[in-house]
Amino acid sequence: MSDPGGPAVPGPLLISVIVPCRNEASHIAGFLDRLLSQELPEGTSMEVLIADGMSQDGTRDVIDRYSARHPLIQHFPNPKGFVSAGLNEAIRRARGEVILRMDVHTDYAPDYVRQCLAVLEETGAQNVGGPTQTAADGYFQNISKIVYHAKIGTGGARFHDVNYEGPVDTVSYGCWRRQTLVDLGGFDENLIRNQDDELNLRLTRAGGKIWQSRRINSWFHPRSSLKKLFRQYLEYGYWKPYVIKKHKLPSSVRQLIPPLFALVFTLGAIASLPFSAIRPWFAALAVLYAGALILSSIWECRRPAMWKYIPLLPAGFMAIHFGYGWGFWMGLADIALGRRSAVAAKPAVLSR
Repeated sequence: MSDPGGPAVPGPLLISVIVPCRNEASHIAGFLDRLLSQELPEGTSMEVLIADGMSQDGTRDVIDRYSARHPLIQHFPNPKGFVSAGLNEAIRRARGEVILRMDVHTDYAPDYVRQCLAVLEETGAQNVGGPTQTAADGYFQNISKIVYHAKIGTGGARFHDVNYEGPVDTVSYGCWRRQTLVDLGGFDENLIRNQDDELNLRLTRAGGKIWQSRRINSWFHPRSSLKKLFRQYLEYGYWKPYVIKKHKLPSSVRQLIPPLFALVFTLGAIASLPFSAIRPWFAALAVLYAGALILSSIWECRRPAMWKYIPLLPAGFMAIHFGYGWGFWMGLADIALGRRSAVAAKPAVLSR
């Protein structure tokens, strides 16, 4: 098969696709169908390693039916139930020279694997991937989609920019040579969230390069309610202090802005009740914040077809700002107290 996107990793080559999942009976078949239709360079073969977090909804039965017809698909139990443990077990079982991570809740372009291999070879990077793109169905998923790509929502990180190509500090999913993951020691199993970012932080601080290419295309399905969106970012925020504690410094100053804002805003709201002198200052902060949310919502929905999202878009921005910010302080408090809260103990983070 020709490769117009550039030279592929020389064959013959075995690629190991690693997939963590849990309770995905309604999505796993569609994912496997898309995976099996991937275009592979000539001389390249693929194995699929699925780490199942002890699903209870028939997911394993679906995988069994596929593996009976397609021996390249294997699955095994992940009794710990969270992503990093499943990924590490898949890496240990992988036989391929190149490892790709994929996710059940994401749609992949037919040439996704082929382009990952080509970009890995062309750039000499240790990890490659595409920009984080979203595919939304329904009103609330579109709210999550807009929030995810807006600068006021996620701080303008390059991997959220679908038009950016070049070096980044992290990338969606990932494609590595197996030896890179072995040298890094795999994913940190003390982390339920942020395990991808933490591994990429170790990679870049060791002198490695992560490359984002617009030729590598995938689309994940964002959260379908404000409650789920808030919970997602509460978990992201909660685990960030554990990463900072491990590495002594945050990977970027951008990650500290939501926690600082959430702290100032929350303390200002509480203090303004008994102390009248604080009320004007808090009112000014609240007005400025509300104005920024409203103006950003209007800008993001400036096309007539998007106007219907303006009423709830400010709530979407607040869900990720305060979810991440409050989660960060909860994680920091748990570190100080030597405990783990319910946010950390939830094993169902593999499911949506």
